[in-house]
Amino acid sequence: MKGLLTLIPTPLKADLPLEPVALSLLHKVALDPHVTLLVEEHKVARQRWLKWGLPREAIERFVLFNEHTVQEVEPQIIESLKAGEEAILFSDGGLPAFCDPGQSLVNRCHEKSIKVTSTPFPNSIALAVSLSGFSHQRFIFCGFLPQKDPERGQAIQEVWKSRETQILMETPYRRQKFLEELLKSRPQNQKNRRVFIALELNGQKELLVRGELSEVIKKCQELEKLEYVLVIDCQP
Repeated sequence: MKGLLTLIPTPLKADLPLEPVALSLLHKVALDPHVTLLVEEHKVARQRWLKWGLPREAIERFVLFNEHTVQEVEPQIIESLKAGEEAILFSDGGLPAFCDPGQSLVNRCHEKSIKVTSTPFPNSIALAVSLSGFSHQRFIFCGFLPQKDPERGQAIQEVWKSRETQILMETPYRRQKFLEELLKSRPQNQKNRRVFIALELNGQKELLVRGELSEVIKKCQELEKLEYVLVIDCQP
């Protein structure tokens, strides 16, 4: 039985309160020996942790996870998650796994079929990028593509031509048609380019699906018509 990695977005300013759902979760798992607490820097995490009124004893359980420790710590975390344990990842401020070493950990979780989620975050685009695990040092937000040809066909071709990670949106009732449209227009030399679809982020029916485009289409075939964000991995 595989575990769960949860991203916890934190306020950019140290004097601001933590989002209530995240705070409740941290109170619940703070002293749980089956949950690993991953922090970016001990000093900053300690200060914020105490300001949020969380158990002081848990500070001793912090595991440093940043660009200096990722290679050593990540394999250990993956093994614990595969064994059914859980991990909490939060940064000094902002959204974990967004342009930081957490991206690698999220990517490995997807590769190992380990569930990833996040406590509430107000921006679905950034959250979808973080939860995708895809490289995103450069990414393009395409939004909703034109509805009519030839503009629509041209826009889809531009998506596939780009070497950056792409973020797209479409109405829920057009989801399958849109995915099939992308598959049909995909160049032959991009058969292994991965996609990620984040459905009803932070909702009760949240579902994250990642894989080759044809695989994702099959997995989404019978799903409800839910709001979603589509992320296409950058070209290798």
